[in-house]
Amino acid sequence: MKNKNKSRVGAQAVGRKIRVSVTKMRRIIDRIRNCSYEEALVSPEFMPYKACYLVSQLILSAAANASTNFGWNKSDLLIGEAWVDNSTYLRRFRPRAQGRGYPIKKPTCKVTIKPSSKFVEK
Repeated sequence: MKNKNKSRVGAQAVGRKIRVSVTKMRRIIDRIRNCSYEEALVSPEFMPYKACYLVSQLILSAAANASTNFGWNKSDLLIGEAWVDNSTYLRRFRPRAQGRGYPIKKPTCKVTIKPSSKFVEK
């Protein structure tokens, strides 16, 4: 039973509650989608964004999951699917006049990366 579920889900890496807004993370994820593993690993290193390090760690994790669980070669991997979803907000309060508090919402996001092999038939 476990093998059926594993093959249906496929290899993936999920980053939860990453402290970056969704729009800032999407501009990185959109550039690596449908790229080869090597290209997806190198391209965030040359982008000037804080979240690039987190994305490259997720790419490494997804490739390690694919090679460990499915025996896929890392040089044959593509970043097949990658998406970003909204997650919860960190709620903070800023002191304001006359004892009031003003809410500050700090956004977080959830990133999912699913690699696929070049040679696996769908």
